[in-house]
Amino acid sequence: MTERVRFELEDHIAHVRLNRPDKMNALDPAMFDAIIDTIAALKDMAYVRVVVVSGEGRAFCAGLDLSNFTDGGAGPSNLLERHHGLANRFQQVAWGWRDLPMPVIAAAHGICFGGGLQILSGADIRFIHPDTRCAIMEMRWGLVPDMGGYPLWRGNVRDDVLRQLVYTNAEFSGAQACAWGFATQSCEEPLTAAFDLAREIADKNPDAIRGAKTLSNALYNQDDASLLMLESREQEKVMYRPNQVEAVAAQMAGRQPKFDAV
Repeated sequence: MTERVRFELEDHIAHVRLNRPDKMNALDPAMFDAIIDTIAALKDMAYVRVVVVSGEGRAFCAGLDLSNFTDGGAGPSNLLERHHGLANRFQQVAWGWRDLPMPVIAAAHGICFGGGLQILSGADIRFIHPDTRCAIMEMRWGLVPDMGGYPLWRGNVRDDVLRQLVYTNAEFSGAQACAWGFATQSCEEPLTAAFDLAREIADKNPDAIRGAKTLSNALYNQDDASLLMLESREQEKVMYRPNQVEAVAAQMAGRQPKFDAV
């Protein structure tokens, strides 16, 4: 992709690594562009079944590099523009992962501050080292979280806990992040855990996995009738199709399935 993001693909799993280790993967304009370009490219990669996101060096992401945003270029008029579907440029680096058709698994370690925490939150499933330093950092700089965090935290983080952490920009650990809903699982080797799960998911019917992600994304923004209809529509897309037939045949034969690209 670019020097700010490293991209590797093996066995239908794409590994996206934030690559600014000398700055703890802090978000400068080039990093924003690289992440957005990577997300855009992944949308069209039918052969990718799972994405793993991690950070190079001693941190996942230290958040916004404020030294690169001092010229007013990120003013309110730019923030209100939507160039990425529902999201603006800054929100897309976090929201874009949720918007991908395939599951995204994040692995965090070291530092996970501000925008970095919001990028982590964009993943479907989030592994984190228990000693990772986390914070919703924006209030420290007189700002509000505005990189997609609020819709991504909805349904995961308890309301009063979120308010306290936003209002105070208090630091918390990876273990606490897991207990409070920012992360899925706390473990000593988050990247290993992410790839173990990625390989398990990659062995499932990719059509059904993408359909399940569509349903999961709709869980909190559609009424019951709409969600029930969406279930039916997604099931019709996969039922009796070649990959679903192959899933049954492989299960019955006790062998590895061989799926076609979506």
